Amino acid sequence: MEQELAYSFHLGSDKNKSKLAKKVAKENVSGTTSLSNNAIQNAKDLSDVNKHNLRNYDNQTELIRTIYGTDDIVNDVKQVYLDEFEQARIEYNNKQTRNDRKIDNYFTKVCESQNDIACEIIIELGDMDFWNDKDERYRFKMVDVYNEQVKDLNKIIPDFKIANATIHFDETSPHMHIVGVPVSYDCKRGVKKQVVKSKLFTRATLTQIQDKMRNACIKSFNKFYDMDFKLKEKQKGRNQDINVNEMGNYREIKKQLAKKEQKLEQANTQTKTLDNTSNDVNKILDNLKPTLMNKNNMVISNEDVQKIKNYTEDVKDITQTVRSVNDLNMAIKDFEHSAFEIEKENRSLKYQLEQKDDEISNLKNKLSIKDKVIDKLQTEKEKLKQELQKFKGFWHNIMSHFHKRIRFDKDNNYKIVSDDLYKNGIFDNNDNKIANNIARRVTIPDENKQSKNKKRNNDTRF
Repeated sequence: MEQELAYSFHLGSDKNKSKLAKKVAKENVSGTTSLSNNAIQNAKDLSDVNKHNLRNYDNQTELIRTIYGTDDIVNDVKQVYLDEFEQARIEYNNKQTRNDRKIDNYFTKVCESQNDIACEIIIELGDMDFWNDKDERYRFKMVDVYNEQVKDLNKIIPDFKIANATIHFDETSPHMHIVGVPVSYDCKRGVKKQVVKSKLFTRATLTQIQDKMRNACIKSFNKFYDMDFKLKEKQKGRNQDINVNEMGNYREIKKQLAKKEQKLEQANTQTKTLDNTSNDVNKILDNLKPTLMNKNNMVISNEDVQKIKNYTEDVKDITQTVRSVNDLNMAIKDFEHSAFEIEKENRSLKYQLEQKDDEISNLKNKLSIKDKVIDKLQTEKEKLKQELQKFKGFWHNIMSHFHKRIRFDKDNNYKIVSDDLYKNGIFDNNDNKIANNIARRVTIPDENKQSKNKKRNNDTRF
């Protein structure tokens, strides 16, 4: 049967910054803290990422491997800011005439804004079931795979400037945290070069990035592990987290587990007592004396017989207690696996909802732009109506003047001009008749239509 591996590519989101989500990051039943993938919106968030990714709060640093950057992610990001934005900041300041508009430190300025100061991407190949029975040597070969993923990411998104990449081997699946800064060029307002996450990571670009990174990752894995694995079918939007504690029967099972753990403790105590009793039983058996009639038969007192009976009852009780605890442990493991799968599906649904929200937001922006265009067209229409009205008045005056000169004053010069205008297509047939016919009323075409309609309506009344 062809073996398949799951692949996930998470981009940090500001939807997962609650205190409860942070707690789950440390006490997740799936055994991984990679689920808490928050947006990085200020210096404090970046400091938290530094502590989490480099495991500054525990002593398992040997299972943390930094493959890009240093042991200080905060400084790594600040260095990217200096490398990428310092020249643009200086150029911006040189154009300012007021000191209060100048930027002293671009990193500090972005931290004080509402925008993300950096982005975190989490990449994971293989799930809990795949890595569960793999030894340390096998797992640490992922360093080579993830090294190539960093290089692939640089090629696929060159405008995402990577500051730090760290691999975690202390959880169920080896996974990599990448912290970087999205850069946008030729910005129209403010500094010419800025941090802009929304331009670099859209719904369309994320899909393309994930597809390319997936294909590159499985190729690297097969190369370094000398395997021929395939990728599992892509799950849409594994980009959000779910709080496992909110699953319906999780808390109830946790309560049951606590009770069973008490029983297990009780069983351990009983086992110690049982060990002592076993010693007593052995002494009883060692002290048995043969009967006078038959050396193969032993004499035992009723008191000792009762002790042995009590011993066998204790053994039954303890065995039953231990078995019930072990059964529940197996059930908990099954539940954790099911919760892990449900978690994936829920993350997919949450991501799809977020994408719909983005689509709605984009549509609202487009509608707003269309409304502005409509307002502009309405304004231009009103201006054209006013100009048309002026032109109609002007034309009416010309026709009246020609009519008066030709018919009432019998000015042949105006008749010659009128005929010439008609021959050259400036006057149409209707204009020429108005200018030369004393019986015609001088009106512009729209007024002619209104007069005819009014007359027609009057005629139909009788």
